[in-house]
Amino acid sequence: MVKRPTIADLASASGVSVATVDRVLNRRMPVSADTARRVVLAAESIGYHAAGLLRRRHDEAPLRRFGFLLQKRGDEFYQRLAAQLGAETAAQTNFRGKPTIEFVDDIAPSIVAGRIRQISQRVDALAVVAVDHPLVNEAVGEAVARGKPVFTLLSDLTSPARAGYLGVDTRKAGRTAAWAISRLAPRKHGKIGILLGSHRYLSQQLAEISFRSYMRENSQEFQVLEPLVNLDDGRIAYEAVADMAASNPDLVGIYVCGGGMEGLVRALRDETSRGRPIAVCNELIAATRAALIEGVVDMVLGTPLAALAARAVAVMARACEGVSLEGMEQTLLPAEIYIRENI
Repeated sequence: MVKRPTIADLASASGVSVATVDRVLNRRMPVSADTARRVVLAAESIGYHAAGLLRRRHDEAPLRRFGFLLQKRGDEFYQRLAAQLGAETAAQTNFRGKPTIEFVDDIAPSIVAGRIRQISQRVDALAVVAVDHPLVNEAVGEAVARGKPVFTLLSDLTSPARAGYLGVDTRKAGRTAAWAISRLAPRKHGKIGILLGSHRYLSQQLAEISFRSYMRENSQEFQVLEPLVNLDDGRIAYEAVADMAASNPDLVGIYVCGGGMEGLVRALRDETSRGRPIAVCNELIAATRAALIEGVVDMVLGTPLAALAARAVAVMARACEGVSLEGMEQTLLPAEIYIRENI
C-alpha cells in the first residue's frame, strides 16, 4: 500500500518548516505570497491529499492593492519604512497583497494632493505621509468619496474623512526629549533650540508643544528659542544649527523633532569653539547611529517600523473588508529610545 504524503513530506518538498506549512494550510499569518505558492505547487507535485484545498484557498484569496505615499526617495528612513510596508503587505495569507509604494520629494501641498488623486485610482486603500493643508485634505476627501479608505502615517491630517492615523506618540516623544536635555545639560541655565520640518506636520507641532510644556512645568531656568523650519532637509538643518550655535553662545541643547538629522550631525561635528550642546533627534539611521557612538548626539527617538507596518496593513485590510473601524482608527506607538550604551 502506497503511503500518503504527510505534512512533513510536504514541508521537505517545498523547502519550508512544518510550522510554515501549517500556517499555509490554516491561513495563519505571517507567510509570504511566494512561500504559500511554493507550498501549493509542492503539494500538487507529491500528491498531498489536501492539495486541492490549498489550491482553492490560494486562488480564492482576494487581491488587495494597498498604496503607500511616502516622502524623500533618497532618505534612509523612508527606504526602511517602504521595505517594511512592502514586506508586510506581501506576507499576508488571508488575501493576496499587492503593495504600490511611491515617493514624493516635493512636499508642496499641491504636489502631494495630485499624487494622492493619482495613486488612489489604482489601489483599494491608501496610506500617506503628508503635511496638513486644505489641498491635501480635499484630495483625501475625494478618494474616500470614491470608496478608497485613506490612512495617515507618521503625521496626522485634520481631514474628517481619513480612516485613521498611525504613528509615534509625539506628545510623549516631545516630553522625553525635554526630560533628557534638561537632565543632561552641562549647566542648569541657557538656551535650547528646536528644529522642525514644517509647522504643518501635526506630529512635529505636537512634539514641540509637548517639549515646551515639560520645560514650563519642570525647567523654567532654560529659555526655549523659537523653532526654526528646515523642511526636513539636511542642508538647511546644517545652516540652521550652525547659525543657532553662533548666535547663542549659551546654547545648551537642541531638539530636532522632524527630519534633517544628517545636517544636525554635521553641524555639531563642526562646532569646536565651544562645548557641544546636548542633542536629541529622530530615527536611528546610519548618520545618527555613528553620532551616538561618537557622543555628538545624546539620544535618538525612533519609530518602531515593524510594528507600524504591521498595524497599518491590518487596519487597511479591515477597511477593505467593510469592517467598521468604530470611528477613526488611531494607533500611537511608543518611540524607541536609543543612547550610546544600548545600540
